[in-house]
Amino acid sequence: MNDLPLRSTAPFSMPTLLLGALLLAGCAQPASVSGSRQEGAPRNLTFSRVLVVGVSPDINQRCAFEFALASKISSAQTKAISSCRAMAQKEPLTREGIEAAVASQKADAVVATSLAEKQWDAATSGRDTRGSGSYKATDAGYATGYYGAYGVPVVYGDFQTTASAKTLRGDIEVTSKVWETSGPTEVYTMATSVKNIESTDQGIIDLATAIAERLRREGLTR
Repeated sequence: MNDLPLRSTAPFSMPTLLLGALLLAGCAQPASVSGSRQEGAPRNLTFSRVLVVGVSPDINQRCAFEFALASKISSAQTKAISSCRAMAQKEPLTREGIEAAVASQKADAVVATSLAEKQWDAATSGRDTRGSGSYKATDAGYATGYYGAYGVPVVYGDFQTTASAKTLRGDIEVTSKVWETSGPTEVYTMATSVKNIESTDQGIIDLATAIAERLRREGLTR
């Protein structure tokens, strides 16, 4: 009997199978998205070159999210670039750095998503009663001036001490803002929530998929 080496006849490699399983897992839980255009914002705006920004003091989380969202937004008609790839200096995340990336990539829009962790206690704070998730990166900071243009922190020293979600699990809610770079002018805001997330990878894919689909539905990208 010949001792021939065993060869796999499976059509896909293990990394491919794992990626497929991850993508399927990411579709398991439906996401909820609500959004609105800013007052006076044109309704015929469609962007073709989008810079994606994940607002987080954790560079690893920020880049992982940006890569996922950029891949979901990209199409034959739309080019999406993560700020982690476009910025010469990834940290700190500043307006100057974003503007330099916008110029180098000739981006006509920036999609900034807040990924800074915030613990909410609706019973005592009275500020948020949407669901019971412990991770809610909301837009509360925009109202108080904590964030500036393109969603970047105004005072980066304070932002560095802000907790960043190490794992995106449980009930997740994030806020994304779309900026037209010619201003810059904020043109659209959306809140995206996903429930019962069991892993960080799944959470990132679910959020990225829902955000990208909403942008296309609103005609902001194609």
